[in-house]
Amino acid sequence: MLQPRICRLHPTGLRRAFTASVRSYATAIDHVPPPAYEPAIVANPGVLQTQGPRQDKFIPLRTYKPRTPGLRHLKRPVNDHLWKGRPLLKLTIAKKGQHLGGRNNTGRVTVRHRGGGHKRRIRIVDYKRYLPGKHVVDRIEYDPNRSAHLALVTRVETGEKSYIVAADGMRAGDEIESYRTGIPQELIKEMGGVLDPGMLAAKTASRGNCLPIHMVPLGTQVYNVGSKTKGGGVFCRSAGTYAVIVNKDEVEGSKGGMKVESVILRLQSGEIRRVSPDACCTIGVASNIQNHFAQLGKAGRARWLGKRPEVRGVAMNAADHPHGGGRGKSKGNVKPVSPWGTPAKGGYKTRYKRNKHTFLVQDRPRNQGKRRSR
Repeated sequence: MLQPRICRLHPTGLRRAFTASVRSYATAIDHVPPPAYEPAIVANPGVLQTQGPRQDKFIPLRTYKPRTPGLRHLKRPVNDHLWKGRPLLKLTIAKKGQHLGGRNNTGRVTVRHRGGGHKRRIRIVDYKRYLPGKHVVDRIEYDPNRSAHLALVTRVETGEKSYIVAADGMRAGDEIESYRTGIPQELIKEMGGVLDPGMLAAKTASRGNCLPIHMVPLGTQVYNVGSKTKGGGVFCRSAGTYAVIVNKDEVEGSKGGMKVESVILRLQSGEIRRVSPDACCTIGVASNIQNHFAQLGKAGRARWLGKRPEVRGVAMNAADHPHGGGRGKSKGNVKPVSPWGTPAKGGYKTRYKRNKHTFLVQDRPRNQGKRRSR
């Protein structure tokens, strides 16, 4: 008869073994994320000095002891400054159709991999920022409908409250202002009645301020950038995004002097495009820049966000996907396509010479599904 082996340990070693087996509750551990991408540099190196990696500016991610499988790979940004209460109810509307699951009015699925999720309320965000005067930041809030954070601001003159996309580093108590409707007379008097571009930029181009893009000096990082004279911001609104002012096209005005005809931006994708000089922009970088390195940790968190599972085409049957069927893991000598046969990497080209992109100066680098050379 086989007898179980008894491990003989010294009393001190036995005590150490029992104490080591006791595990504590999950505790947060600061973890520095991997190095980020380099910030975009303008065409003229003298305009903007080369900056180091953004790793040094990141708030460390919060990791946890693997007390459960869901905590083992969980990584969350450290956002202790966020408001822990509910949003301002007057600036929200109920989001209907949580149960639709990506279906249209006829009941057909038009957007796959959507469904379920926690109930949400849509925040009414002011992308235009036409209201002049000083605004005080009340608090920074989490928004479940976007990756960036929102700032609840109060206008000093009227006490009116509104939501704006928060800038990185913005905190409660900060004062911001919008110069989109014009430069205040008080500011002109402070400069001696003369509009000096350098002095004007020093007094207006601070984090969180909204101003026409022609007033922003070259090399400045901006977000919530508009494309037209009227309207709100349409570019660089997600977490950690920004654009860099590369150049300003100047022409002679009707009354003499030089006039800015358009402003050229460099987006993070590498695309260089032209926007209206009176388009709006906000100084700084969109908040929650460490959101790119977060990990959900378990599939349940994705379901809370309203994301349903994705199935690879190779794992399907031949009747369900062009990549399906066959023996083993093979897509059957078929180029990568969608379930409906559209090329999956790069897609069909839709821009022709007769359909020019008038606001595009330089297209972003495209690899058409191929690996980029290092």
